[in-house]
Amino acid sequence: MAVLLRVLWPLERLNSGILSVGRVIAVIALAVMVCLILGQVFFRYALNDAPNWTEEGARFGMIWMTGMMAPLAYRQGGFVAIDMLERALSKTMATLLGLLLLFIALWVLVIAWDKGLNNHVDSLSGRGCSSSLRWPFGIEIGKCGEKFANSYQYAGLWVGVNLLILVNVELILRGIVTLLGGEDRLNDLSDDKMAGAD
Repeated sequence: MAVLLRVLWPLERLNSGILSVGRVIAVIALAVMVCLILGQVFFRYALNDAPNWTEEGARFGMIWMTGMMAPLAYRQGGFVAIDMLERALSKTMATLLGLLLLFIALWVLVIAWDKGLNNHVDSLSGRGCSSSLRWPFGIEIGKCGEKFANSYQYAGLWVGVNLLILVNVELILRGIVTLLGGEDRLNDLSDDKMAGAD
């Protein structure tokens, strides 16, 4: 168990650091998304015409917000869960069931990692250029010039899947430590800044 804890504690610190930065990025992405949507509504009703880039910009913010917040919610138990069976089982059996579900989730996340990279970020659509989003002040970056590359948008979910995999591995290690009787040596992952789904 000492070896597991020596691997788990640095992974916990790494995840805590990355996810705290991810939270800031998600809050900024949410603020940008809300401002763009409100601006679009205002211009559509006040001037009968909205800038065409606001919808794509809001989608950009939503994708990055989701990619940054999903790992944090997953780590803190913020996803909706049906836990009737887990509550009916003994602590050991519930931990084994939790580990089984975490391994299944890891398998799905590894598939999502591959599909996200090869079917979205590094694909024909990911290599394309945005139809309406442009860099400010006429700046030209990469092969798309002054337009945003679609891969910047799609990368938000792929980065989120990478973070979900890191969190999943941490939760698996925590489950194994709990199974071995070391639950009292684990750090609390709850955070009063984020409400749970209970």
